[in-house]
Amino acid sequence: MSVDAVIFDFGRVISDFDIGKFIERAAHSSTLSPAALKATMAQSMQMAGRYETGLMTSREFYTNVCRLASLTMSEQEFVRAYTDIFTPKPPTLSLVRQLKGRYRLGLLSNTSEWHFEFGIKPVVIFPLFDAVTLSFEVHAMKPDPRIYADMLAKLALPAEACVYIDDVSENVTAARELGMHGIHYTTHERLIEDLAKAGVEVPPH
Repeated sequence: MSVDAVIFDFGRVISDFDIGKFIERAAHSSTLSPAALKATMAQSMQMAGRYETGLMTSREFYTNVCRLASLTMSEQEFVRAYTDIFTPKPPTLSLVRQLKGRYRLGLLSNTSEWHFEFGIKPVVIFPLFDAVTLSFEVHAMKPDPRIYADMLAKLALPAEACVYIDDVSENVTAARELGMHGIHYTTHERLIEDLAKAGVEVPPH
């Protein structure tokens, strides 16, 4: 079966991110020692999993993290610090533009409401996606089969007609088990090679 759609993960595929930036900013608003803050933030990031699955509201996440880490940040300051952690990857942005019009494009991300609104949505190529599936909206995170099923339903395509790209091998394996062509993202050069092997034609710039 020919490939009709290319589905992208967001973090470390379309955009790099560094949660350490948030922790560094939070340190300026915490009464904890640096060591205690680091340990507490590890607990907070575990809680982020519930937030990214839609089991916790944005306000609840903000309130709980501030309480655990003894933060004095306003909600607005927190949102800015928590979401200003992304750095788009120009080669992938160019690739998405190159594929637009030749294939249907999907974005499949484990993410939270605030990261989506202030980190993903503002990326310049976001409007090019034909279908978007977000973990906090479907209440399931990769590698849960339900999140992939949501994307396939939105694209109205069988798994065999889709290529899925992710930097986490476990998520790629889950996509393959459903019948997709799974590509483990490591470098842009390798990605282009793997897309060609999957039958995806990438036009020149």
